[in-house]
Amino acid sequence: MADFSMDSTPGRPARDGRARAALGQLGDMDLRLLRVFKAVVECGGMSAAELELNIGSSTLSRHMKDLEERLGLTLCRRGRAGFALTPEGHRIYEATLQLLGGVEGFLGQVDDIHGRLAGTLDVALFDKTVGNPQSRIPEAIGVLHDQAPQLHLRLHVASIQAIERGLMEGRWQVGVLPSAPSSGALDSARLFGERMQLYCAPGHPLHGADHGALDWGSLGAHAFAGLGYQSPNMALSHQAGLQRQATGFDQEAIAMLVRSGRYLGFLPDHYAQAMQDQGLLQAVAPHRFFYLCDFFAVWRNAVAPGRAARVFIDALLAVHHG
Repeated sequence: MADFSMDSTPGRPARDGRARAALGQLGDMDLRLLRVFKAVVECGGMSAAELELNIGSSTLSRHMKDLEERLGLTLCRRGRAGFALTPEGHRIYEATLQLLGGVEGFLGQVDDIHGRLAGTLDVALFDKTVGNPQSRIPEAIGVLHDQAPQLHLRLHVASIQAIERGLMEGRWQVGVLPSAPSSGALDSARLFGERMQLYCAPGHPLHGADHGALDWGSLGAHAFAGLGYQSPNMALSHQAGLQRQATGFDQEAIAMLVRSGRYLGFLPDHYAQAMQDQGLLQAVAPHRFFYLCDFFAVWRNAVAPGRAARVFIDALLAVHHG
């Protein structure tokens, strides 16, 4: 049992006027309530969480009330206006992710000691990797399942920064990123490459035009839609002087912006091919305006990967380089 004292100052009132609870010992019931809270947040509200958790609305409401009373905090607002976390709820959610990630890591280590390939493995992938013909991640998943049929695999899709953070916090055990990790706390191994091509769409001045005289400098005269986080996309746009006038946070968003006919944007060529075949997109000077990026398997180096994570990492490397 861990000791997680929330506030030991006598007589200090909570913001909502209630006496602040001292959490003291953290028990199995607290972990269960925190898992319920996590599900509610990630489902975006109580109704969707009922289906995810397979429990009734009255039971779910009671669990949330019990957790709030246990913590002495109001975690969320719920009613006709919809579901929303309070500022305290945001902090507790972040702490919950770290805590439950640590618990899952501990349980994984126990399984390792017993030589079991069971429990849960959380893997985080960058956007739109499944359609890349060089990506053989599905084959690696098949290898993992064959070797660990009792393992529960959970796949997440997230940004580069979110994946790195989740790995370092222990919430995810393996990630796949379109660049080497920026943190020295993470190890990596290259898996495959991807070509990012510049596109425009009908309605844009460059659509159907002669691109022969275009160079990187002249592209700066056109509005550019780029990714809104540190990435090879952002690095290239800064280096080339492209004018980012719209921001997307995944490839689907960039495609939507480009298809408006008002922006240029880079997309994976395998992802954009179907839209190009339909005349919805056009590559701009395809032999000139592109960049290449490498995808890496990534894991935390401070703690040796658990047995299931190691099996999956080995499978990723084998199917891509074997």
